[in-house]
Amino acid sequence: MEIAYWCVLIAGVMPLLTVAIAKLQRGYDNSNPRAWLDNQQGMRKRADYAHRNHFEAFPFFASAVIIAQQLHAPQSTVNALAVAFIAARIAFTFFYLADRAGLRTVAFMIGYGCVASLFLVAAFQS
Repeated sequence: MEIAYWCVLIAGVMPLLTVAIAKLQRGYDNSNPRAWLDNQQGMRKRADYAHRNHFEAFPFFASAVIIAQQLHAPQSTVNALAVAFIAARIAFTFFYLADRAGLRTVAFMIGYGCVASLFLVAAFQS
């Protein structure tokens, strides 16, 4: 299996890791998790927001990888962009948890640029 597909799997698991950080606390209410998370503060709140953002970013990334693959974009380029996306998302998460908004935005834009580049590489292949 290509590295880019492994990156799709990693991107799909990332929301679970960040929500685990948000929920690791006594008193977590599993019967009403969203309301409980909405009442959190600090790093737990930011971890929940990172979790939500990972879910929002996933479809765009996964579809870009699949489309690039279907249009036979150069595999080395697809793999490199997918790995760069994952690296950017890891940095994004770290900066989100550390409350470094400016750096988080830079990491977000790098990841977004990787996805846009996947579409462009695919478009110029056909």
